[in-house]
Amino acid sequence: MFTGIIEAIGTIRALTPKGGDVRVQVATGKLDLSDVKLGDSIAVNGVCLTAVELPGDGFWADVSRETLARTAFIDLKPGSRVNLEKALTPTSRLGGHLVSGHVDGVGEIVSREDNARAVQFRIRAPRELAKYIALKGSITVDGTSLTVNAVNGAEFELTIVPHTLAETIMVDYRPGRLVNLEVDLLARYLERLLLGDKAAEPQSGGISESFLAEHGYLKN
Repeated sequence: MFTGIIEAIGTIRALTPKGGDVRVQVATGKLDLSDVKLGDSIAVNGVCLTAVELPGDGFWADVSRETLARTAFIDLKPGSRVNLEKALTPTSRLGGHLVSGHVDGVGEIVSREDNARAVQFRIRAPRELAKYIALKGSITVDGTSLTVNAVNGAEFELTIVPHTLAETIMVDYRPGRLVNLEVDLLARYLERLLLGDKAAEPQSGGISESFLAEHGYLKN
């Protein structure tokens, strides 16, 4: 679990196809790795990854086909800047909201406008996520815990203060950019609860092989 309060900005150093998925190397910048062990979780743009190697100035992690298919991770390349947060501990301040690190969908930056010293972003979410996004509710964008200031259909607005711009990769956002979205956990669980007995009925769905092949991730 995470809080959605970004601790550092890192950089993608390498992306290596491996057996149908990808191994990624992340340079972690000012993130303190002194208490990180192999197997610990670190959120990268809101995606919970497991550290499998710790070379000292960053970490290596494996990115599954599921993650590649369901997040904006597919658009990252060496040199891309990413938001980083270590998993919370029992003594962590919960400054944002409870974040699982399991991305629900990919959104798109629709507009960016100055609003005094802040910046106003409008983001379009996938239609299937619109029902979970509420005025003044919480949403996670690339791992950053944020408050929704307006909702119009599947689009929502965020007002980002200077500190958040300086401490996250949101300063780089421009219209057309894809971002990882995680909706509030309580909304997800409430929906499942309201299904009642229908929750036991099977649903179809899966990962597209053609999607992964198109992006070069089915190489050995």
